Amino acid sequence: MDNYKNDNTARRYIAHVSTFGTTQIHLRNPYIVAWWSAAFPGFGHLLLSKYLRGFVLFIWEVIINLKSHVNLAMIYSFQGNIDMAKDVLDTRWLLIYIPVYIFAIWDSYRTTVDLNKIYVLAERENHQFNSFSIGSMEINYLDKRNPILSVIWSLLMPGLGQLYIHRIIGAFFVIIWAVVFFYYSHLLEGISLLFLGEIQQATSVLNKEWLLFFPSLYGFATFDSYMNTVENNKLVERVQKNFFEKMYQHPSFCIVKGKKVE
Repeated sequence: MDNYKNDNTARRYIAHVSTFGTTQIHLRNPYIVAWWSAAFPGFGHLLLSKYLRGFVLFIWEVIINLKSHVNLAMIYSFQGNIDMAKDVLDTRWLLIYIPVYIFAIWDSYRTTVDLNKIYVLAERENHQFNSFSIGSMEINYLDKRNPILSVIWSLLMPGLGQLYIHRIIGAFFVIIWAVVFFYYSHLLEGISLLFLGEIQQATSVLNKEWLLFFPSLYGFATFDSYMNTVENNKLVERVQKNFFEKMYQHPSFCIVKGKKVE
């Protein structure tokens, strides 16, 4: 049950609160969103809460990257072994990789520009939206959270920052893939051996192709949870402001040059 039902009297809504999370439109830098798509296809769309498209591009990136050995080629390139990087690449898969990679960057940029325009129009309309949702499985409501805590939880385990601010769909997806990356990269096994002083064995046990997914995953989880915590806090202030104006402020009240006029 929601405390407000969409009656379709508004052309655009700034936000929507459901048991699965809080989805909102706000101003974003299209270059930053495009950069996240370049870092890992799908992340730019997940930042925009376009989950289905983001999930498809993310899974596509993991599969095609592993099949074409892009991460392995990058590792050899970082080590200066350019010839080995060329030899390890599988061009049959690589040629599939390039057009979709470019599309992910372009589409996230284009979508961000469009959503920024929609936000400006929705903000002027300033229509009411639900701020509380309760169901048999979950309860979600607008309240202020600490952005620093979101960052800390995301650094401890990708996805926990999203859970902290009740972005259930994104959190579930990130946590599942974090577990997959941890398992196939043998990262935790390597850390355990490192604590035991087995440095050479800790290095050899790592799967470098899977390990290279972690910087993007940790960076995205941290950035997404921090940014959405800040924007959710702004949304709470907006809802409170509109409520107080409607319930407690006299309709004829206005302020001109710092003086009250009635």
